[in-house]
Order: sequence, then structure tokens, then C-alpha cells
Amino acid sequence: MPAISSGKVLVSGANGFLATWLVRYLLEAGFAVRGAVRSPAKGARLLEAFAQYGDRFELVVVPDITKDGAFDEAVEGVNAIEHTASPFHLDAADPDELIVPAVQGTLSILQSALTHGKSVKRIVVTSSSAAVLQIQAEPKTFSELDWNEQAPRDAAEMGRAAPAMTKYRASKALSERAAWDFVERHKGQLNWDLVVLNPSFIYGPTIHPVPAPAQLNTSARQFHTIFTAPADAATLRGGACWVDVRDLARAHVLSLLKAEAGGERIIVSAGAYVWQEWLDAAPRSSKYQKGIPGAAKDVVHQIEYDVRKSVRVLGMAYRGMEETARDTVADWEARGW
Repeated sequence: MPAISSGKVLVSGANGFLATWLVRYLLEAGFAVRGAVRSPAKGARLLEAFAQYGDRFELVVVPDITKDGAFDEAVEGVNAIEHTASPFHLDAADPDELIVPAVQGTLSILQSALTHGKSVKRIVVTSSSAAVLQIQAEPKTFSELDWNEQAPRDAAEMGRAAPAMTKYRASKALSERAAWDFVERHKGQLNWDLVVLNPSFIYGPTIHPVPAPAQLNTSARQFHTIFTAPADAATLRGGACWVDVRDLARAHVLSLLKAEAGGERIIVSAGAYVWQEWLDAAPRSSKYQKGIPGAAKDVVHQIEYDVRKSVRVLGMAYRGMEETARDTVADWEARGW
């Protein structure tokens, strides 16, 4: 499919951490945006935040993304779809609490695009590196060729006893598989192509209304906690991989602008970290702990990602830890946290 450089874009979960940045960047790039939210109340602040763009920003209410036909009206008249809505929390008792909305929400928007999205040319789905990695004893660098088959198997076998992250990883792997399988089943009927982005943990400043740190999304709340709650050396030497929310939002926009992104699965990640490295990178402040300087020494990262495709296809360049830490701390301080 050709690149999409103008027109209207539907953004699902438009009031979320990533999605609000994405809406901003799309509007700044000249697109019109239709933001899908679950209730009018969740969209009220968005209308205020993006009022300067006039009728180039509009809202549509989709109360339950898992229902058949949930997005039928929302996809009409849009040229592209950015599907960011999917649950991420660690409180699910049963794996299906995450798997069902992730899978059915993805299939619902794809089906609506097939049957009612006559002008849709590209759909970008936010998956996760959780759909890529598998936990193992030896360090490994994962690529887009890797699939997490471990988490869906463990979630099915262990059920409610599965670890929280296993339930989440299973939901991302299964929902992404469902998206690619949908495209394969209907490939002769589609007037759009699919791009899937697989980001690692998402950190950075927040631009949507959040009254208190406890109301931050899961990854941002975890980031805040490591700065404000005392942690032992073992915790400070723990970590994962990360990407700045603004870089991921930009990757979503570039996925529309780059014709060659069509049909691609693309990992988006700035690199690996342990928590002490974030504390070391942040500006000094009496409000936040500095951990145990030196605790990150000689750490071997068990998981890293090959992001050469994101650079080659999207032209990505990633922010460093110092910039993300500085801007996130400045956001907290501006909010009085």
C-alpha cells in the first residue's frame, strides 16, 4: 500500500498513556484524528487538550471493544487505524481477563475495517515485545522472527496460578497472532495492509490527566515507584528493555508515512536497563531516592532486542535514558508529586 500522509486516522484507546502522545503527533503532522474512548467522560479532557485543532479532532464512544461490530461506525470515513487499546495490568486473576479483551478487541476492529472501512488503507496495531521474548537461562538478543510461544502455553496449563506477567505476555502473543491470522484468512478481501509494532516497556512523561501517581498506567506507575520507594540491591539490579513513549508514538506516525512498513512486524526499543541505571541517569533531587550507586556494575542483560528493522524501515532514532529520566522527573515535579 502507498504511504499515508494525510486524511483521518482512528486511534483506539485515545485517552491512554501512549495514545494521547500519538494523537498529538498525528495532529501536528496534519492528520485529522478520530479518538475512540469508552465513555464521554474519558474523552472530555481530550477535547480540551486538543481544542486548538478544531474539527480536526473528534471523539467516538466505543463502550466495549470486544463486541462484534463495536467499531463499525468508528471506522467509516477514516484512512488509517492506530489500534492501541489493550489491557495492561498485573491484577488479573484468570488469564482470560487479559486474553479475551486483547484478542477480541483486535479482531473486532479488524473485522469492522474489513466490512465498513472502505477508505482504510493501513492499520497499525500496538503489540508488545511480550509477544516476542521467551524466558531462558542464557542471554539472548531477540528479533522479529521470534515468537513467545511459552507464555500462551504456560497460561493455558497453569490458569489462575500463572504469574501475572505470564498472563499479560500470553494476551499480547495471542492477540498479535490473531491479527496476522485474520490478515491471512482475508488477504483476498482487504483494501488495507497491517503493521504491528512490538515495543518494550514504555516510559516517559505523561500528557493525559492523571490526578495522582497511583492512577498512572502500569509501566509509568512502576517507574515512579522505583524512584520513590526504597529498594534493595537485588531489585535495583533487576530490569528489562524500554522505549520512550514519545519515540513509540513517533514510530506509529512513521508507520503511516513509510510505504515500506506495510506488512511488517517491527520491534521498537531503546535498549536494556536495570533500575539503578535510571536512578543514576536522573537529575539529583531530594524528592527521589538514588538507590545504591554502583549496583548496576557488571550486570549482564538477559534480554535485548535487535532494532535494526525499526531504523531501516521507519528511520527511528531513540532517546537516551538521561533525556527520558530528566523529562519524566520534570513532569512529576510540575504535577507536585
